[in-house]
Amino acid sequence: MANNDTKQSIYNKINKELNSSNQQMFNNQALDMNKQPAFNNRQQSFSNNQIFNKKEGDNDNNNSDESLENVKQLGSVTDVNPVKDICFISIIGEIEGHTSLPPQSKTTKYEHIIPMIIGAEMDPEIKGILLLINTVGGDVEAGLAISELVASISKPTVSLVLGGGHSIGTALAVSAKYSMIVPTGTMTIHPIRTNGFVIGVPQTFRYFQKMQERITNFIVNNSNVNRDALLQYMYDTDEIANDVGTVLNGEEVVEIGLINEIGGFSTAMSVLRSLIDNKEQQ
Repeated sequence: MANNDTKQSIYNKINKELNSSNQQMFNNQALDMNKQPAFNNRQQSFSNNQIFNKKEGDNDNNNSDESLENVKQLGSVTDVNPVKDICFISIIGEIEGHTSLPPQSKTTKYEHIIPMIIGAEMDPEIKGILLLINTVGGDVEAGLAISELVASISKPTVSLVLGGGHSIGTALAVSAKYSMIVPTGTMTIHPIRTNGFVIGVPQTFRYFQKMQERITNFIVNNSNVNRDALLQYMYDTDEIANDVGTVLNGEEVVEIGLINEIGGFSTAMSVLRSLIDNKEQQ
């Protein structure tokens, strides 16, 4: 009998401890639930913002694909656009034309740049375009096509040569309504040339001659450089080893009238803002 009473006492004590522990767990859960509403509200608000602000057809996969495409095409994770009324267009590396360059080459594809320029011209929110140039040159016709398009749009344009504006990059630099170059920038002026298989007939020579005239006329018409001086620099045989042409630094290209001014990004932005203001007042 005594043993039964002892067992009953132990059993009651265990039940009491279990009930106390369960009650404490229930109280902790209730306390945690009381702390959740603010987080839940924020989470719900964030979810609602995603629902109401998301455009039709947008999804996380699209954002991921867009970021990946920017890495492949622009060399960056995001396409930086700090202001809404100015379009920034970078022309870097080698300008790629009708033939694809090797994958290890840093290129600017003209089929990407041309739609960007057209879009900036047609977008009413865009007030001006800033061209950031650091190119070794490349396909002549592709570079000249971009240059002609920039020169023909109605909105204010400013070009800034950062590292170099070599070869057909010269035409790109002068295509804007106002051109600038950083103090350490350089530009290489040389006649048109090619490599690879060439058919040695008089027609080939005339083709190169006409192409050279197109480039020379464009540079002269869109800058303050003297035609004879440009040709003299272009055909100089003492400046570049195993080639003809001349390498000019920032001060020299401004001195001969090829580029308007020496300056950096802030100066280019100030000039572009001034051109935009003048256009709006007309």
